[in-house]
Amino acid sequence: MTAKVDPIPQGMHSVTPHLVVDGAAAAIEFYKKAFSAVETARMGGPDGKIMHAAVRIGDSQVMLVDEFPDFGNLGPLKLKGSPVTLHIYVPDADATYAQAIDAGATARMPPADMFWGDRYGQVTDPFGHVWSIATHVKDMTPEEMGEAMKQQMPNCG
Repeated sequence: MTAKVDPIPQGMHSVTPHLVVDGAAAAIEFYKKAFSAVETARMGGPDGKIMHAAVRIGDSQVMLVDEFPDFGNLGPLKLKGSPVTLHIYVPDADATYAQAIDAGATARMPPADMFWGDRYGQVTDPFGHVWSIATHVKDMTPEEMGEAMKQQMPNCG
């Protein structure tokens, strides 16, 4: 009798980002420095490229692969950007933002208190991926958020 296999592997969530980068090994080292990531998997491929890797940031896995242009796998630097932002919740958004900048990220938006109740900022990593960094600081009702949005962004409502 075959043992039943869990359809969602241990330590994984229903949605897991899978990043294509030009330099997956360097990206892993950056994520370790910037976000205290822990490498959980690495599979080498041709020419020293990484076919599959994963890091754990907080309680979530992020998969990585090197670019393979022949198969249409290109990272955001080659594509001149990405419409995707990776959002991470951390205990201290200001400290994690500073840690990411010190590791080589580019500042996009310094942390600030936002109308939805988070302390929130954004960086771009050296590989072209945008990360939003947040700490939830205040529980708010939808009505409170709407009023706070009108105060913080008067032209949006």
